[in-house]
Amino acid sequence: MRTIGRISHPQMLITIFLWNNKYIVKFEAGPYEQSYKIDESMVTRSEEITSVISDDFMQKVAQRFIEMNKDFGPVLQKL
Repeated sequence: MRTIGRISHPQMLITIFLWNNKYIVKFEAGPYEQSYKIDESMVTRSEEITSVISDDFMQKVAQRFIEMNKDFGPVLQKL
């Protein structure tokens, strides 16, 4: 897996990878991560990916991290 780039964000680490003819956009926050795959044939340049990752989409990703923590937080507390 090869790192193609990063998208700057104050709350998440956002990394773009190229692997197995797919771009993988990986969002990380604390112990959680979300990955989205985009077929290489759908994109002509890797820069297109950063241009389509909108603020609205990133807000939804951040909200999903909150939901993940609500689900998994109690599990971690039991350890």
